Amino acid sequence: MNEVLEFYPILIKGTIVTIQLTVLGAIVALIISFIVGIARISSFASVRVIAIVYLEFFRGSSALVQMFFIYFVLPMWGIYFDAITAGVIACGLNVGAYGSEAVRGAILAVSKEQHEASKALNYSSYEKYRYVIIPQAIPIMIPTFGNLLIELMKLTAVCSLITISDLTFVAQIIRVQTALTLEPFLLILIIYFIIATVLVQIVDMIAKKFSKGRNIMTAGDK
Repeated sequence: MNEVLEFYPILIKGTIVTIQLTVLGAIVALIISFIVGIARISSFASVRVIAIVYLEFFRGSSALVQMFFIYFVLPMWGIYFDAITAGVIACGLNVGAYGSEAVRGAILAVSKEQHEASKALNYSSYEKYRYVIIPQAIPIMIPTFGNLLIELMKLTAVCSLITISDLTFVAQIIRVQTALTLEPFLLILIIYFIIATVLVQIVDMIAKKFSKGRNIMTAGDK
């Protein structure tokens, strides 16, 4: 293990890259989740069809193939992304497809009375979702989003296959240079576990914050 710990500079760098991929990928996934989730319940059939096609394509195909397509195939058509950007886009688009279902389900879970109240207040569609529906749907989404965040963090390991120096890539380097297999991969497993634990705690804090707001809103309705 001491031989492995001698590589701590690149282990630290790999950890930072993994966290960077996770955070940026989560931002992309969150944006996509809301756009596609709301599009899935649009009153326009064409918008719903586009959302469904995106959803089924990214849920039904391999994240690795999607990443290879973005990084290796798109440049053939003149569209270039660096490795980090390609990894972030691939992870975000893939996880965003699953997140969109969480958004759609949470919005549909909001009671019909809230929609009727919005109409009574003469809210536009934007105002209805912005001020009434989305704030009540967010607490319902958070547990699923928390699980997807952990899945996204684990998915970043695939990015090592497009030369991104994340934890998995670093472990491979250490294995090659030291001829050790157990120690480097055991170490990055521990690091992944620590990152996941921190992410879970952050999601729990966010969930408690929104739950308090929801309870206050519910009490006010009563």
